[in-house]
Amino acid sequence: MPDRLQATLGLDEPVSRVRLVSPARAKALEKLGIRTVRGLITHFPRRYIDLSARETAASARIGESCTIEGVIHDVKLKRPKPRLTLVEIGVTDSTGVVIVTAFRQPWLAEQLSAGMRVAIAGKIEFNYGFKRMVNPQILPLEGSDAPAHGLVIPVHPAGEKVTPALMRRFVSNALELAEGVLDPMPLELRVKYRLVSRQVAFRAIHFPESLAEAHEARRRLAYEEVLLLELHLMQQGAARSRGHVPTAHEIAGPRMQALDAAIPFTLTDEQQQARLDILGEMAQPHAMSRMLLGDVGTGKTVVAAFAIAAAADTGGQALLLAPTEVLAQQHERSLGKLFDAAGITHAVLTGSTLESERAELLSRLAAGSLDVLIGTHALLEDDVRPSNLTLAVIDEQQRFGVAQRAKLLAKGDAPDALFLTATPIPRTLALALFGNLTLTYLKHRPHDAARRTTRVLAKSERGYAYDAAREALGRGEQVYVVCPLVGKDTQERDAMAGEGAAASREEPDGGAYHPMVAIEDDADLEHDDVAAATREAEMLQGSTFFDWRVELLHGGLPSSEKQQVMQRFHDNETQVLVATTVIEVGVDVPNATVMIVEDADRFGLSQLHQLRGRVGRGEKSAQVFLVSASKQDVALERLRAMETCDDGFELARIDLSLRREGDILGNRQSGASVLKLVNVVRDGGLIEAAHADARELLENDPDLDAADHAALGREVRLLLGATRVGEGG
Repeated sequence: MPDRLQATLGLDEPVSRVRLVSPARAKALEKLGIRTVRGLITHFPRRYIDLSARETAASARIGESCTIEGVIHDVKLKRPKPRLTLVEIGVTDSTGVVIVTAFRQPWLAEQLSAGMRVAIAGKIEFNYGFKRMVNPQILPLEGSDAPAHGLVIPVHPAGEKVTPALMRRFVSNALELAEGVLDPMPLELRVKYRLVSRQVAFRAIHFPESLAEAHEARRRLAYEEVLLLELHLMQQGAARSRGHVPTAHEIAGPRMQALDAAIPFTLTDEQQQARLDILGEMAQPHAMSRMLLGDVGTGKTVVAAFAIAAAADTGGQALLLAPTEVLAQQHERSLGKLFDAAGITHAVLTGSTLESERAELLSRLAAGSLDVLIGTHALLEDDVRPSNLTLAVIDEQQRFGVAQRAKLLAKGDAPDALFLTATPIPRTLALALFGNLTLTYLKHRPHDAARRTTRVLAKSERGYAYDAAREALGRGEQVYVVCPLVGKDTQERDAMAGEGAAASREEPDGGAYHPMVAIEDDADLEHDDVAAATREAEMLQGSTFFDWRVELLHGGLPSSEKQQVMQRFHDNETQVLVATTVIEVGVDVPNATVMIVEDADRFGLSQLHQLRGRVGRGEKSAQVFLVSASKQDVALERLRAMETCDDGFELARIDLSLRREGDILGNRQSGASVLKLVNVVRDGGLIEAAHADARELLENDPDLDAADHAALGREVRLLLGATRVGEGG
């Protein structure tokens, strides 16, 4: 047992303890995010080269991936452009030759030489009379870099100073230190799912005897990842109300009834059920933590209004936090009339609120005479002190960091929390990231939206979009032109990626990485090339739309000016709005019927779906044009999904199958970072099972301090120190 304990504790010792890891190499590993023995052992292979299933140069089929073993004939370093290097390698076997082209890897010219026996793994192409591979995995089969672990070779993410071969040695040496490590997984769960032990899984995922063995190891470790994360999130959520007395809300009071009567339409069955679920939980004497996920236009805000009415009927107060002034002001406009009819006192507080007005609002809030305060980050200031906060509503919650959400909740005595998001997050991803929250979905729009079509256009076809825009303007309608407008540095990187750099970067599942723009709020636009945006607007005003007024909206404008620009567009004083995605939420202009999105391939599908939700909001039909210069099949496949699918959750599922979780959720969601092995599309059943198992474990042992859960509890606490995900409070 002492040896097992020593091996377990040794997982969290510095990576320099691993044999062959010198101080210089430790620094190189740190650049890859590896600082401990555990970090090295959980630096999992991105894929494997199966030398037991090889093809020959002659039998390898065009368009398919394969492994070929051969001898290097020659190695040539070329510089076709000043900032572009490539290494061309001829590999021969008894049946023919394959040409390998490696972009931006000049060091290969020194590491490889004629006469070396290698295995190359990648997709076969054919051009210039030869079969070719671009940026394949190249594995020396002799010398010090040759693999020593059988016919299935792991391919670990590596760096310029840590080659794949060296990484394999480091990992192998780290596994020696982990020999006998304690297994935190309760025995009943290992038996239930027929999971191998942790030690066996660690060894088999790095150096499997077969791909089937690697699969079983991944299944065990992926389940462990999700279980630990779910336990962490659930314990974190439970801690929010520990030592507090949550409010049991009145859900059938006079304000609730008056609000119901004031709604000028009948709630859909889905909205009614969401209201019942939320109010039912608010009536309980525990702190609610619920996320309301709704596609664009499904009515999340009106459902949240009933929760606010319950707080007012109970003698409590509510804070409604929005990410931008535009959205906060729109909530005040859309909800204000309903609140007035229901006798709910309300106000709005933003960064541009006058100091005298701000002081008066805060005084009313502290005295308890203000039922709900709607606002932006200004609500997080220390002097915003509600008298009795019993409900916190956070709109577009993914735009706020965990600390910001927690700071809002800390303004009350374990208030109920309702998180709203228009980002269509599939259930399995939502469980993985927000396992401590109860999930409520709104998937259907309450009214048939105006007919809206989406069309993908090449840059050369963009004239069709601008013709349609002029026709709409001629009918008295309005137009959005959306540009990512990224800075010059990003443009240069993307241009270089087009030469082959992007193809050299691979994701763990083997798919290519495509540069994307993640714009969540004004702060993300800080380094925009505003001059380019200005030129775009001036060009459109002076040529394409010279008969109409064109204005520019971007993240660099002062808040007051942004509000004025949006108001002029809302009032049809401006007919064409050139904008970045600050228009993504909070804009309701029913007269806008055409949207043109330039460089649409830079955006995620969920973001594009939210953007196009800004048109077709009235009775007039709408057109969305997605313009792209991309020639990449994956990028165009993503965009074409927009032409046939109008379901935000299905689009998010498609996006997840092609991109990373972090790209879908944006910069401020870090939960996906702890899920190294889990694919939220492929592993939906595993996530559901781990979520249910975590809940059952904590119902029986909330602190995981029982003898058979001690090791599991320690792992959860280690995770707590390593990451901050979900919603803690």
